[in-house]
Amino acid sequence: MVRRLSSRLVAAALVVCLAGCTGLFFQPMREHVHSPSDAGVAFRDIALTASDGVRLHGWVLPAQGEARGVVVFLHGNAENISTHVASVLWLPARGYHVVVPDYRGYGRSEGRPSLDGVLRDVDAATAYAADPANFGGLPVVLFGQSLGGALALVHAGDPSHRGRFAGVVTDSAFSGFRDIAREKLRLWWVTRWFAGPLGWLVDDGARPADAVARIAPVPLVLIHGDRDTIVPVHHASRLFDAALAPKSLWVAPGAGHIEALRRPEMRDRFVRHLDGLVTGD
Repeated sequence: MVRRLSSRLVAAALVVCLAGCTGLFFQPMREHVHSPSDAGVAFRDIALTASDGVRLHGWVLPAQGEARGVVVFLHGNAENISTHVASVLWLPARGYHVVVPDYRGYGRSEGRPSLDGVLRDVDAATAYAADPANFGGLPVVLFGQSLGGALALVHAGDPSHRGRFAGVVTDSAFSGFRDIAREKLRLWWVTRWFAGPLGWLVDDGARPADAVARIAPVPLVLIHGDRDTIVPVHHASRLFDAALAPKSLWVAPGAGHIEALRRPEMRDRFVRHLDGLVTGD
């Protein structure tokens, strides 16, 4: 009886993992629950089209006063831009346009998310930001948080995209899709002993730790909280070791997952870095 129950539990875990590999990374929500105007920040809707024809929705937060550059913000894996935009609402007041796309299947964007598809969405958003017709050729910085940070590294590590960016910044990014999946599987007692083989079910073809070495000579900043329990800080160390100069690692003491930029001093440091990127200093 015990053996039969254990077998059933293992089988159930395998089914969950086989069905949920995509769900582990992409957990979209359709309904928008906030907008930038709730915080008194101006915005406009934009429509993008990915290279496979999927139509995407996003927001532009226009810079207040004279614009210095454009930040493309890639959000985390859950919900949609309406619950993540707070991470960048402060940037327009510091002189930066912000492009905030929703991945396919999220918010008002068409389609269903997949790693290949979402990378096409990132390409559409960064091409929009780099198009002189939209922002007059201002320098573009790619900024991603959590899953968005991993996507930013993979996208910027593609040599065909390198010329688009003055810099790349990530916050709480993980080093590999398979790496983080195995870590999460080890937390669940049913799958703990099978985390290694189950990890092979996760597509690791687009691995941030491999892509990060191809970002140079574009400057890279990796931000991470040392109390991050969602994506532990060793992921940032692994990415930093794999990257080539120019690179920086900013570890925020006591900060959890995507919490570092809630601190005024870290925001000031971030903007000083952006200002240096767009002026070439």
